[in-house]
Amino acid sequence: VLSFIIFICYIASLAASFMMAPLLEFLLALFLFFAYASKLNEKFKGVHWPLADFLRCVTAAIIYFAISIAAVSKYNDGASKAAGVFGFAATIVFAVDFYITFNDLVTFLKQGSSDSPEGHKTEDEDSDSDSD
Repeated sequence: VLSFIIFICYIASLAASFMMAPLLEFLLALFLFFAYASKLNEKFKGVHWPLADFLRCVTAAIIYFAISIAAVSKYNDGASKAAGVFGFAATIVFAVDFYITFNDLVTFLKQGSSDSPEGHKTEDEDSDSDSD
């Protein structure tokens, strides 16, 4: 929702050249929302969904921070200033989402490593040493 509001602000401002970043972020977030809602993440196991969400959050936070600085410092109209302020808010939101997604990604990667043969081997070795 925040990406869509920023997109509308950029359309109405003199900084209309920045409107593509929030539009792409909005569409990407919408795609991931529908992918998770329709359980595509369970159907397509080859795609690392937490990694895709993690990369989206990182790039969104960096891009929103950069274009918000440019919009606030370079343009003087109210819509550009509003888009910049909303962009800084989006940077904070995506940074928090980045942190949460990073924890999910670590959990996802730990599950993947425990399914590997090396993971089972080390567990077997640990249980053998405990029984001695």
